[in-house]
Amino acid sequence: MKNYLSLLFVIMSNVILAQSIEDTFPQKKMYKDLEVFKNIRLKANSGLYKYRTKEQIDSIYHWAEKEIGKSNTYLDFYNIICQLTDFEGSLHNDTGLPEKHLKNLRKESYGYFPYPIKWIDGKWIINYENGEIPLGSEIVEINGIPISEVVLNLYKYYTTDGQNITGKRIGVRTHFSKFYRFNYGQQEKFHVTFKVHTSNLEERKTIKSVGYSEYYKRFNNRYSKPFDQIYYADLKDEQKYKYEQIDTSTGLLTVYTFSMGNETTEEHKSYLVFLDSIFSNIKNKNIKNLIVDIRQNGGGTDPNDLVTYSYLTQRNFQENQQAWISFKKMPYLKYAYTKIPRFLRPLGVGRYNKMFQEDFYLEKENRFYQGPLSGDHKIREPNRNAFTGNIYLLTSPAVASAGSLFAAMVTGNENATVIGEETMGGYYGHNGHTPLGYILPKSKVETFFSVVNLEQDVPKKSNQIYYRGIIPDYEVSQTTEDYLNQKDTQMNFVLDLIKRNSAE
Repeated sequence: MKNYLSLLFVIMSNVILAQSIEDTFPQKKMYKDLEVFKNIRLKANSGLYKYRTKEQIDSIYHWAEKEIGKSNTYLDFYNIICQLTDFEGSLHNDTGLPEKHLKNLRKESYGYFPYPIKWIDGKWIINYENGEIPLGSEIVEINGIPISEVVLNLYKYYTTDGQNITGKRIGVRTHFSKFYRFNYGQQEKFHVTFKVHTSNLEERKTIKSVGYSEYYKRFNNRYSKPFDQIYYADLKDEQKYKYEQIDTSTGLLTVYTFSMGNETTEEHKSYLVFLDSIFSNIKNKNIKNLIVDIRQNGGGTDPNDLVTYSYLTQRNFQENQQAWISFKKMPYLKYAYTKIPRFLRPLGVGRYNKMFQEDFYLEKENRFYQGPLSGDHKIREPNRNAFTGNIYLLTSPAVASAGSLFAAMVTGNENATVIGEETMGGYYGHNGHTPLGYILPKSKVETFFSVVNLEQDVPKKSNQIYYRGIIPDYEVSQTTEDYLNQKDTQMNFVLDLIKRNSAE
């Protein structure tokens, strides 16, 4: 009897472990989870209508219901939820698979496109050396589908603010193979049409797929790694920022992240000492031009972004002009993303709700606004050593969250010139600060979003569009030649611009 039970246990365990995202998933469960997902969004997500009208949101949920009627697998449903998540337009939105499915994906030994790709000079190119397709080759088609269409179908897996596209390319740069697998399924082979660099002649090659782990191994050996690895690195405290003097009139401040703790941490205090020291030096040496490079800055914690800005402005400012949430008490506790047992959650969430109610106590038309005593509305003054010369801000699609809030404030300065590419985060506002997570009851799909709808303290500018990222004054991206030679197109551009402006 013991042997029989042991065998049964092994069989059942293998069945559970063998669960795949391609498994059949009943439509009844899909409809149930869709209803829960929508209700959570309506009740808790203050950003639901930030970039979309009610009619647009109603329309996409109508689309989702019709799609479920044509769907039969777990992956079908996951893709529908990803599309809904992305449509809202918040870079802090995220929808992911439960851990059991992620574990099985990591074990997959085939089905993945073998090479990382990268957006360079208006093309998607092979970002891997010594592969079957030469480095820098432009991809034209994969399995008969134009690369532009392929990538468009993958954008739903990587959220950005508003209708920004450039930031989505960061996600595709990192996870192209996984996203392709989600959208098109596992492929034994890939029929690739491409153009070798410097040639307009289309070539075709059939290449074998690789496994999940092999793709990420190759990504970690991508050709662009020396240029963009800092974005993925777990930086030590002393690696997060630096300053260097370029010449007698120009300095370069680089801030890779604002993840330096808050007012209570030693790391934050060390950053304050660094800022005070370098800006005192800048003032004493009468530096006229300051390049501020935040191209790898994906965000971080307050008030690091704000204190940095205090050294770059001559105006009084605050973190935001207004901020609100859409609930008084956290709704749908039974679906909350937490390890606390369901019957104990009302107790555990009490302190959370109290925090919300103390900070967002002004109720207007079913919205709960921050009051004037909130720290986010604190009027901050320029630092006594604030820089008064010419600011040249370098931006990229990787700039998000606190990074894009900082970038937006600097962009609003009259003495600032922005060079680079459109940021992932918006100019006028975003949803941020406080994340909530939920688990859909039938599929166990995990979904997260930030609940505070923020209007940033920035002036209106004719070249800044509400539903886009921060638009540079000079749009400059890395050229193919500079990519192949590991040169920094944008930094070279700004140095030349400073020379031209100084000569005038």
